[in-house]
Amino acid sequence: MDRYPDILEDILHSDENSDDEWDMLLAETKREEESRSKRRNKHRGSVPGHRIIRRGRVEGHERLYHDYFAPNCVYDAFFRRRFRMGRPLFLRIVNGVEQYDPYFVQTTDAIGNLGLSSLQKVTAAFRILTYGTPADSVDEYVRIGESTAIKSLRRFVQAVIAVFGDEYLRPPNNNDIARLLAIGEQRGFPGMLGSIDCMHWKWKNCPTAWQGMYTGHCHEPTIILEAVASQDLWIWHAFFGLPGSLNDINVLERSPVFATLTEGRAPPVNYRINGHDYTMGYYLADGIYPNWSTFVKTIPCPQGLKRKHYAAAQESIRKDVERAFGVLQARFAIVRGPARFWDEETLAYIMKACIIMHNMIIEDEGATNDNDFDGSGENPIVQVSHVHTPEFVDFIQTHHQIRSNASHSQLQSDLIEHLWQRYGQ
Repeated sequence: MDRYPDILEDILHSDENSDDEWDMLLAETKREEESRSKRRNKHRGSVPGHRIIRRGRVEGHERLYHDYFAPNCVYDAFFRRRFRMGRPLFLRIVNGVEQYDPYFVQTTDAIGNLGLSSLQKVTAAFRILTYGTPADSVDEYVRIGESTAIKSLRRFVQAVIAVFGDEYLRPPNNNDIARLLAIGEQRGFPGMLGSIDCMHWKWKNCPTAWQGMYTGHCHEPTIILEAVASQDLWIWHAFFGLPGSLNDINVLERSPVFATLTEGRAPPVNYRINGHDYTMGYYLADGIYPNWSTFVKTIPCPQGLKRKHYAAAQESIRKDVERAFGVLQARFAIVRGPARFWDEETLAYIMKACIIMHNMIIEDEGATNDNDFDGSGENPIVQVSHVHTPEFVDFIQTHHQIRSNASHSQLQSDLIEHLWQRYGQ
């Protein structure tokens, strides 16, 4: 009515209020109310054009709880298969994520309706990660919208990294080094700390302007993961995000896999093979990696029984990292299929969170023994010193020792003799 102040003023202050003026006022008021009513009927909710779907969030939570989390739940025998982990570990992740991010705490809206529970949001994120399904596929069971499922997934992977990343994705400490060296000695490779390799993850929704940079030998856009894994499939190192046009050597040149070693912060590694002393551990690698003292590679065309035996042993044990990639992709199908997100940052969060939960499953299922997962055996914190020291000289010296071809050849020769004396004869 405020659109017609002149008419109102004339009516209120005029001595002669004609019927025509009242009729005109009533007609304009009626048209205004009809216009407002049409707008209300067309646009429901706070967003114009937004449709409200009564999904039954409370009923969805109750069904999910009785199916998987109640004392006598319906699918108790299928929980490990469908969530890729035991119920106690899953609830531990849910509690940690809920305490870190208030987004996962169940709240009420402005009119008192209960929102989605933490179990619904985390379950939706888990289904997308484990089955690699589109976000709207979880709506029918979990009762969560597509946009909310995507948001829950983004918030979930970031919370997992923040809460559990320091514990389950870290370089090995002193106790870990001792255990890895003992395992390597038992398998015939003293000084071995694991095996290293790269994996490509297809990026389906790579922007068109970037496809040339991310397309390599796979003939489609991919993103590279460099990882180090041990016999128990624990992933100790993960470097993700480089474009698929690079090869393993290009990735290695940009990787921080030897950062702690060159900076002098790595735990000491001392062992003896065939009468020679060594002070740096090594990783088993395939033929593309350079001839460094920290890599032990196979022999392409071995001649003689000793070299054939060494090549067979190296190629067999080096498959640990390949097995780790296979188990990671089997547990979390999202990293096996094509990535559907548009931004590389979200893909990096997803990959890192999947690796963290992969390591948590390994610990929970007892695949590792006597491992110090709480970090109590870590190296003491290095204090920053502003006194002039020859640290840069030590850094350069260690850098050259890592890339020494002579040490690589000597180590390979000693391992050939060691394996033949222990297993070949």
